[in-house]
Amino acid sequence: MKKSLGAKTIILPTPVWVIGTYGNAGKPNAMTAAWSGVCCSKPPCVYVSLREATLTHKNIKEHQAYTISVPSERHIKEADYFGLVSGERENKFTKTGLTPVKSNLVDAPYVDEFPLVLECRLLKAIELGLHTQFVGEIVDVKADEDVLSDEGYPDILKVKPAVYSPGTREYHGIGKFLAKGFEIGSNLKG
Repeated sequence: MKKSLGAKTIILPTPVWVIGTYGNAGKPNAMTAAWSGVCCSKPPCVYVSLREATLTHKNIKEHQAYTISVPSERHIKEADYFGLVSGERENKFTKTGLTPVKSNLVDAPYVDEFPLVLECRLLKAIELGLHTQFVGEIVDVKADEDVLSDEGYPDILKVKPAVYSPGTREYHGIGKFLAKGFEIGSNLKG
């Protein structure tokens, strides 16, 4: 029997994404966000939901752009830090020793040391109560060459992205391979 946990924001897993924006006088900022995901394939879009109290929220509204840098497991300490402090009071890049890179496509920086980056132009902002959902159209995906598969796509076992468990506030790595999508269930079709 299943036990009711009530209406809570518990879904497993959520991504660990670092949202890059520019603030006052072009100061690069980064914030870790887990309330995020893919929301459309044509045009290719992702979303991130942020509280109005964050600097990143303000920066996205002002600059109409953001980036998503996907940290590997080895940078989980820095990714966690990006979500712990405000860019209003700290220079997160200086503190972590990571490198902000200016996107040449959108008005936002990304984290050079993270293996996968999405550059997004703000398409829509939807007020949802405590959070605003920022829908960004992906204008480019950048990946370190050493994390690409033979087919030219990011290889999850090479990127080694972390995932987050909101209920227990834990980070986890990606587990074992299970099956190929759109194949494993095909023998159950008609």
